[in-house]
Amino acid sequence: MHKRRVYVDTSVFGGVFDKEFEVPSHKFFELVRRERFVLVVSPILHAEIEFAPPNVRKFFNEMLSFAEELEVSEEALVLSHAYLKQNVIPESCADDALHVALATASGCEMIVSWNFKHIVHFQRIPLYNAINLMRGYREIGIFSPQEVMNYEEDI
Repeated sequence: MHKRRVYVDTSVFGGVFDKEFEVPSHKFFELVRRERFVLVVSPILHAEIEFAPPNVRKFFNEMLSFAEELEVSEEALVLSHAYLKQNVIPESCADDALHVALATASGCEMIVSWNFKHIVHFQRIPLYNAINLMRGYREIGIFSPQEVMNYEEDI
């Protein structure tokens, strides 16, 4: 079975402890534990997690054994800058642009996030992907955890 490389941002780890998002977040991480997905994390995620509540930090650290760690590459920084230059998202949200760029430049198949304002947004996703294609990258799927569940398989 092909395991999809999935970049996850901070919101999904926090979602495990948020009443509104806890069920799909738990189900997503159960799929990671079952090795249906390869969890991909970055230094940006590590930095953001440092400011999260202790239970989120603890859960993140537990999940690192299932994770592939990325480095921030020059390639990702250039792509992130392109998103900002084209006003896909505001300069004040540069870390969100870098999350998308890191996932794209490293060849992840998708990003999973609860960030509906800057990442999982119906107007922004086509813009990210247009820039990706113009720069020689493939399109990347951007979804909430709820959207990547396999509903035929009980978890």
